[in-house]
Amino acid sequence: MPVPTPPPAPASPPAIVVVGHGMVGQRFLEGLAERGLTAAAGTARVVVLCEEPRPAYDRVRLTSYFSGRTADELSLVEPGFMERHGFELRLGDPAESVDRAARTVTARSGEVFAYDTLVLATGSYPFVPPVPGRDSEGCFVYRTIEDLLAIEAYARTATTGAVVGGGLLGLEAAGALKGLGLDTHVVEFAPRLMPVQVDEGGGAALLRTVEDMGLTVHTGVGTQEVTVGEDGSVTGMTLSDGSSLATDLVVFSAGVRPRDQLARDCGLAVGPRGGIVVDEECRTSDPAVFAIGECALASDGRVYGLVAPGYEMALTAAEVIAGGRAAFGGADLSTKLKLLGVDVASFGDAHGTADGCLDVVYADARAGVYKKLVMAADGTLLGGVLVGDAEQYGTLRPMTGTVLPVAPEQLVLPAGAGGPVALGPSALPDEAVICSCHNVTKGTIRAHTTLPEVKKCTKAGTGCGSCVRTIGQLLPRSRDTGLCGCFAYTRSELYEIVRTLGITSYAELLDSHGREAARGGDGCEVCKPTVGSVIASLAPTVGASGYVLDGEQAALQDTNDHFLANLQRNGSYSIVPRIPGGEITPEKLVVIGEVARDFGLYTKITGAQRIDLLGARVDQLPLIWTRLVDAGFESGHAYGKSLRTVKSCVGRTWCRYGVQDSVRMAIDLELRYRGLRAPHKLKSAVSGCARECAEARGKDFGIIATAGGWNLYVGGNGGATPRHADLLAQDLSDAELVRLIDRFLMFYIRTADRLERTSAWLERVDGGLEHVRDVVVHDSLGLCDELERLMADHVRGYRDEWAETINDPERLRRFVTFVNAPDMPDPSVRFVPERDQVKPDLDILAGPVLAVRTLEGTAS
Repeated sequence: MPVPTPPPAPASPPAIVVVGHGMVGQRFLEGLAERGLTAAAGTARVVVLCEEPRPAYDRVRLTSYFSGRTADELSLVEPGFMERHGFELRLGDPAESVDRAARTVTARSGEVFAYDTLVLATGSYPFVPPVPGRDSEGCFVYRTIEDLLAIEAYARTATTGAVVGGGLLGLEAAGALKGLGLDTHVVEFAPRLMPVQVDEGGGAALLRTVEDMGLTVHTGVGTQEVTVGEDGSVTGMTLSDGSSLATDLVVFSAGVRPRDQLARDCGLAVGPRGGIVVDEECRTSDPAVFAIGECALASDGRVYGLVAPGYEMALTAAEVIAGGRAAFGGADLSTKLKLLGVDVASFGDAHGTADGCLDVVYADARAGVYKKLVMAADGTLLGGVLVGDAEQYGTLRPMTGTVLPVAPEQLVLPAGAGGPVALGPSALPDEAVICSCHNVTKGTIRAHTTLPEVKKCTKAGTGCGSCVRTIGQLLPRSRDTGLCGCFAYTRSELYEIVRTLGITSYAELLDSHGREAARGGDGCEVCKPTVGSVIASLAPTVGASGYVLDGEQAALQDTNDHFLANLQRNGSYSIVPRIPGGEITPEKLVVIGEVARDFGLYTKITGAQRIDLLGARVDQLPLIWTRLVDAGFESGHAYGKSLRTVKSCVGRTWCRYGVQDSVRMAIDLELRYRGLRAPHKLKSAVSGCARECAEARGKDFGIIATAGGWNLYVGGNGGATPRHADLLAQDLSDAELVRLIDRFLMFYIRTADRLERTSAWLERVDGGLEHVRDVVVHDSLGLCDELERLMADHVRGYRDEWAETINDPERLRRFVTFVNAPDMPDPSVRFVPERDQVKPDLDILAGPVLAVRTLEGTAS
């Protein structure tokens, strides 16, 4: 009887080894997962050899590490991604050699990995000019998180830093050094900053703005030598024009080179100037080996140093390896970023190299704005440069190669000078690429309804972030009344959820009531401050901390709340102590004068009957407030979406026309509602008679005295859209007045939208004033007891934020300009004298304004 033949052993899945786990390497892994090539699916074994001690992170936002973003927050690998797909990630174990004949890779650990397909994603390395002293102590490159950690540590003992290279990364590095408290120099061999991206005019505008920020720029010179002291550490630099520069720290950021040594060693073809040669499928000279990203010399003869082409190459390779067809023949080199706070963008033929092209230019040297569109004679947009104002980038870049629907000068001129026109993304065709990082078109984006959904399903907006605004404009204005892409609820609905369930943190609210796609995320700039305000207004009721800078609450606040002060245009801050009702003793007035004199502050009496002290550095705020609190002052909350002031006239105590004590009432009301967080700022006033000297009818809630008591007006507003307040109730006693204001304010806080003043809210709510009167005066909804209880919680739980801050050493630690040099003041905050006081030093170097040149046949 024949012996049965055993079935053949099942073939093992193909092995894919990836060398390198940067941004492009991670995108390649995501491409494999999207195509089902994973160990979890049983279709492939994927091993990733990573040199760094951490998984892929966002190098585009590397500098944000110095502004508080952690390494974990920079990570591009969502929790559980590797485990879910069965990818084997070997951290700190890079590839050392490749044996193409045996199809194996040997790692630094000595472990050998067999492969069927090898993918090289080794990236690039920083180019350091071969100058003497380049390896001295105090010399760094700017490429990885470890580089940043080393720079941060060394900067603690340095006072001056220099960056060699004025390109994208060089200016990022310069901003980081300035943020670390160093006097910073930038040395650029080219005649202008960012020579690859911007032209001469754009470089000039950028230079003026950068120098105004306190950086010293040296263009048209190179580094000849890094000089060192007897201990071997950096003391300075010698430049090619013979000048010298004293510096303690040098960062080389003079470009990058393809990291192709592994390919050279195993005999793969490389370009004459570097880069692993690949075809349109991203295959190297060995069909079993692919190369993607900055290490590859693409089929069009370019090495691409931007993330967007790298992502496109990663997906091309993933598709080909999965058995599909794809090709990478080149990519868009358009760039938009914010350098040192300045918007810089270039797209298409930015330098105008095409034959017969024409420039349309607008420049405002004082404002630091430069715009240039490069046009063909037939009106086709070929490219452009935008410095200082890149608002139109999201629309202009996808229109490159098309004839503009309007005259080009209308797109560069400011309002009032013939432009700008409202040319939005709706004018783009569906095939226009909106997100160049992930090659996502307008048509693809319009298939979705919310920003989190777009990010999750297409990855658009998750790269450099420059397209997020345009994406938002493309999303439908649907019946969805949700607060934002993170919450399907309105602000008032979120208020009820927080109040009813006693939720005390933003993360808890997002994870339990956020949209599915947003849960577990970071939220957005719309919902974070909104929820922060809701939690702050309900803090005594739900048991949350009433201090807005405690724990998670600190990250939710608007800009001014971060330091409990209003940020001014030159980087200084204002101090506005509370002066209830405008009444102040001579002794307190003297204290304010002494503080202003001792700290050199600009002093001004405001229209709200307070005294503004302007020009304080952030590190001076606790010192100033210590003296003010000791004198009996407290925060005036000029920085918060909360009650500002209750203004008053002198009332019947002094005025012969007054019929009630308006000063006493104003003081009582201001002390009752101080610190009350609301959807928007709140202002009030009390007039002692019908002559209305306190201008009460221009306030959110205003009180006018009558012979029989008080009239209460609500929904008034000054500012850009003035509105007279409406009479809510009349001839009220003191107790009745306070009770109705309690109800009105809490009903407004409960039902208003984010950033909605009482005037707009009153006009928006169904039934308007009559409905509000029914609710707060006649209790038509049965809410009044609850509204009064919520206000009682606020009054009982109020604590002065500045008094709490100056008595807590841990809270005081945030009030420094430079975390690594807490005693160093911000060198960019400068003042000049004016009228026996000071004003910000904001002089901007003026230069010639370039004329607008129109195309033939277009309107002038």
